[in-house]
Amino acid sequence: MTEQLFLETFPLNKRLTREEAVSLIGLEDLTPLLAAAGRRRDVAHGDVVSYSRKVFIPLTQLCRDVCHYCTFAHPPRKGQRAYLNRDEVLAIARAGREAGCKEALFTLGDRPEARYRLAREELAALGHASTLSYLAEMAELVWKETGLLPHLNPGLLSEEDFRALRPLSISQGIMLETVSDRLCGKGMAHYGSPDKVPAARLQTLRLAGEQAVPFTSGILIGIGETREERIDSLLALRDINDAHGHIQEIIVQNFRPKPGTLMKDVAAPATDDHLWTIAVARLLFEPAMNIQAPPNLSPGALRQLVDAGINDWGGVSPVTPDHVNPEAPWPHLEELATETAKAGKVLTERLAIYPSHARDALKWVDPAMRTSLYNLVDGDGWPRRDSWCPGRQDLPPEADAVLVKPKRPVQASARLQAILGRVDNGQLLDTDDIVHLFRARGDEFSAVCRAADELRRRVNGDVVSYVVTRNINYTNICYFKCQFCAFSKGKLSENLRGRPYDIGMDEIAGRVREAWDRGATEVCMQGGIHPAYTGQKYLDICEAVAGAQPNMHLHAFSPLEVTQGAQTLGISVPEFLARLKDAGLKSLPGTAAEVLDDEVRAILCSDKINTREWIEVMRAAHALKLRSTATIMFGHVDRYDHWARHLVRVRDLQIETGGFTEFVPLPFVHMEAPIYLKGRSRPGPTFRETILMHAVARLVLHPHITNIQASWVKLGPDGVRHCLDAGVNDLGGTLMDESISRSAGASFGQEMTPQEMERIIVSTGRLPRLRTTLYDNAPAERRTTAFAAGIRTESASRLVHTENAR
Repeated sequence: MTEQLFLETFPLNKRLTREEAVSLIGLEDLTPLLAAAGRRRDVAHGDVVSYSRKVFIPLTQLCRDVCHYCTFAHPPRKGQRAYLNRDEVLAIARAGREAGCKEALFTLGDRPEARYRLAREELAALGHASTLSYLAEMAELVWKETGLLPHLNPGLLSEEDFRALRPLSISQGIMLETVSDRLCGKGMAHYGSPDKVPAARLQTLRLAGEQAVPFTSGILIGIGETREERIDSLLALRDINDAHGHIQEIIVQNFRPKPGTLMKDVAAPATDDHLWTIAVARLLFEPAMNIQAPPNLSPGALRQLVDAGINDWGGVSPVTPDHVNPEAPWPHLEELATETAKAGKVLTERLAIYPSHARDALKWVDPAMRTSLYNLVDGDGWPRRDSWCPGRQDLPPEADAVLVKPKRPVQASARLQAILGRVDNGQLLDTDDIVHLFRARGDEFSAVCRAADELRRRVNGDVVSYVVTRNINYTNICYFKCQFCAFSKGKLSENLRGRPYDIGMDEIAGRVREAWDRGATEVCMQGGIHPAYTGQKYLDICEAVAGAQPNMHLHAFSPLEVTQGAQTLGISVPEFLARLKDAGLKSLPGTAAEVLDDEVRAILCSDKINTREWIEVMRAAHALKLRSTATIMFGHVDRYDHWARHLVRVRDLQIETGGFTEFVPLPFVHMEAPIYLKGRSRPGPTFRETILMHAVARLVLHPHITNIQASWVKLGPDGVRHCLDAGVNDLGGTLMDESISRSAGASFGQEMTPQEMERIIVSTGRLPRLRTTLYDNAPAERRTTAFAAGIRTESASRLVHTENAR
């Protein structure tokens, strides 16, 4: 088989063997090699080429090594200090923060104190015995004073060193450069450099893996190695990563001769040689590996580097030079974005820790660093682009808000077009398709929103429904310890704030009658799991509601409450549901679902019912003709694959039972949630993610669930208006009382009148419809009563605001 045919047919899920890679050494026509590498890259990375906005902190330029190509390290110079002092370090970091940097890259020579007295003396004056000890102090200083995430390149490290530095850095790195011992010989690039011995650097890489440190490594080409030695170097990195999975990126860096070095007259590798190495690296590693080439070292060839298979430019600083290659200035980010676009890709900012590792922070990030990371990332591990959070009175970020309903044509990739085509053809999307939808950005984000909105228009027309309901949270005492809940109170509550309460039956009945008098057709009842409650309590509540107003629809009891009630009575869930139905229960809320994935539930609500149990309660309810809603509470410790599995599980149950009336995304409100206050979760989903949850749900659940609801309590009026342009056709209930979101820190009111509901709907060019719980039209008498009560409520609200203003 010719090399061309081999490369054209090389499977995307296979990696080159050593023998196969060596067979490509003499390849003259790079076209099929580059094409194969590009295809492989696109499988995992699509149109994204990433970079990290960093500030470069050269803590010391003394080094005990004497690499013959290096101008970064130098011997002590008269009148120059060996180390940056604290003020200098902070000044650089603060300049980086002001320029929007998120990474502080600490670079330094290897253990200069082992060679130079000046280094030892300065360290002693700084209160340290070693460069690594001083590095630890400076990394912590920068992180705590500026919020920049430290990335450390300190050279060879021991297991003890890793344990000391891991809590102070988000990632670390060491360039392998080469596995060729030959280059350590006399007259070669690494002669006289003990820290460049390949075995020592490989040991540091292994220890990094054992300590679960997200790591950067790579090779340096053109320093006297052969192509076969490059292949062996890449394979050594592959073997270590196969064992530990900690290597985030492989850098293929091209040597550049520098005046004043012993290798000043050595020719730099040709561009084609660099491209060949990048492409072979791409084919040696799995498609998801990040392959990087520094953009400042290949001016004029950036498009060719992309074509060769890179998906990352590395750290680019808008503030500091590349101190390792000072003759090669960083390209301006605008220029880099333009050149990346010419290659058909989108320049996208990342953190020093790549999304692949940020998504699994419990494994890869020290507990000390997690809060900082969680506050910076979205559910896919990419940087948050704004400070918008659900529940706060923030205006939607303009950059994404304008993309929900753009006034221009948008471009979608072939893959996205294929996914949307499957939706139109009634095909079921798989989890990979759904994750791809959640990753939509820019034009693709607009395309997903537009597809969801067009589907909504075909299915629901231009009508937006809502229901007049009253929430009755009958107790806030709960013996479960859900890490997201700021509502529950009691001795076992994670956060006791406010007064515990347990409403009696007379009070419940009174609230039901009052709700009816204000035009409600529904009362929604949920509460904490009171340790004294049995299933009889829930039966008594049903009877109290029915006795107070027989025509009121009782929408009550999450699957958790149903499970607990059945267990306390010693009966099965189906039998208990039948008793509840006989006592007056009409439908169930789909809460307690959070995310239907036990990996998430083990962190979020480990003592709660699991995914299977939630589904079984809903299956039993639907079998008894008790309809229910379905929800997802997202944006905390979950990922896009969790969201995808949740949607698939809801969809599959709906195909089986047809019992869900609607799907309700509930973005996590973080402000008072215990898990956030402990630094163990993100501050809710981003605006883009929130809009996408509604849009993707419309696409994934079609045609089985036709109503997608937005929560005004979580999103506020501005947020739900944007959701109405992304597949939503329902705004839920007016509520009258709302405690759970308010307890979590949400700023929006406890009630929205029918008048305000309809003002929001009409402002988007849609038609309002007052509905019942099961989506019939509400009786005309109910509408008249509700609107009369709404006028009284709005008048009272204006009076309160007027009094408060005096």
